[in-house]
Amino acid sequence: MSTGGNAGRQSRWRAILGIVIIAVLLVVALGATIGSLNRDLYSAGGFVQQYLSAVARADTHGALSLPGVMPTAAELKKAGLPADLPTTLLRGSVLSPLDDIRLVSDTEREPGLHTVSFAFTLDKAPANMDFTVRSTGVFAGVFTSWRFETSPLGVLQVDVAHQSLFTVNGLTLDTRAHAAPDAPATFSNQASYLVFAPNLYEIKHDTALLTAPEQKVPVTSTAVTHVTVDAEPNASFISQVQAEVDKFLDACATQEVLQPSDCPFGIVIDDRIKGVPTWSIADYPPVTLAAGETDFEMPDTEGQAHIVVDVQSLYDGDLSTRDENVPFAIGLGVGIRPDGSIAIQLH
Repeated sequence: MSTGGNAGRQSRWRAILGIVIIAVLLVVALGATIGSLNRDLYSAGGFVQQYLSAVARADTHGALSLPGVMPTAAELKKAGLPADLPTTLLRGSVLSPLDDIRLVSDTEREPGLHTVSFAFTLDKAPANMDFTVRSTGVFAGVFTSWRFETSPLGVLQVDVAHQSLFTVNGLTLDTRAHAAPDAPATFSNQASYLVFAPNLYEIKHDTALLTAPEQKVPVTSTAVTHVTVDAEPNASFISQVQAEVDKFLDACATQEVLQPSDCPFGIVIDDRIKGVPTWSIADYPPVTLAAGETDFEMPDTEGQAHIVVDVQSLYDGDLSTRDENVPFAIGLGVGIRPDGSIAIQLH
């Protein structure tokens, strides 16, 4: 009986020892897991990684929900920006691919304040960006929580020369949409927008009359990124103005007088006119347009009208025919009406 009792006690001790060992292993494993999570997922770099991953998959709600992503009024004021910057571009549909995201460094500048640097590719081009984050304590008693000390969002300032519309990553915007209701119409316009950074924004202007070449603008900092969209007359615009100028000159040529009214050409003949003058256009002035102060302008450009008219000399009565080219010059101011039609003013 004694032998059996010892065996039972030994068996119980072995069981207890096994439980203790398992418990210790579980505690060690839990500690290692917590340490690993704090080093990775709940580290400063892991926090920034969450933001970058959300941007990469166009999860704008997830990115904006992270603490400190939306800039405060104080941050905007410090940057010299209005507190009501439009959030029009904070949408997934205008985000471009963000690839090869990798942590470069995590530097603690002071207790709880970290500068985290990440590298990535935008349109296959390498780039990097620094982020500033601050520890805000722990949750669940063990995990570190963070927030962006400075918002990672950037500001895109778009100057649209000679127009107000521009297209960014397929979305067309009107810079005047955020102007004051009583703001006067202007030839060139400007607007600033909050944007996700890092990201690549392809900006252009392409309408029926004006074109600006596409620009690829990387935003890889929280500073204001400036871009100018230079909308210039395209071939269709030039062609339409040329057609209107030619039509105007042809109408002038139908006037059977030496000085067609409100027209850029005419001739003075001191002799007696016999019959009626006949005008035609020998060379139409070629239209060229460049931006001026308030509209597009064509400088004085030469053309040639042609006149045929019979005359009688006041000196000796001889009859002759004046059949010759008459040079002239014409300058224009050309605007675009709200309905998209062109308005031409002779200079």
